[in-house]
This record gives sequence, structure tokens and C-alpha cells, in this order.
Amino acid sequence: MRRTMQIYHGANSGVSAYQIGSDFIVVQFRSGEGYLYNHLSPGRRHVTAMKKLAVRNEGLATYISRHVRENYAEKLA
Repeated sequence: MRRTMQIYHGANSGVSAYQIGSDFIVVQFRSGEGYLYNHLSPGRRHVTAMKKLAVRNEGLATYISRHVRENYAEKLA
């Protein structure tokens, strides 16, 4: 599955890119690691909040570190 990532323009963020789907968000960090978050893990409420922050290019890395941490659905290669 080919992913089309959007560049994340948040100032001084650890996030570099993201992809939004109907029930998921993929987040690519500047370290090169990518993670899938979906409605099962960490859940619909968190994914919805993360999507809004991604589109605003504001606060996504902070939200993940404060509320989601390692509660992701899958670590991507």
C-alpha cells in the first residue's frame, strides 16, 4: 500500500509528515520512525484529536507524548 504523506509544518516539531484516512492517522517522525494510530488503538477520540492537530500543523507531537505515548496500532518500517 503506497502512502501519500502530507508535510507537517509545525515549528520545532518532532513530526515531519502525516497521512489521514477515514479511521486512522499515520505519523512520520523526524527520527524516521512511522506509526499507525487507528480507532482501535489508541481509539476514535484520540485519532480525531490527532487529525485536527495535524491539519492545523500545531501540537501533534506534544499531544502524542502527553496522551497517546506508545498506544499505537502498528510501528511502520
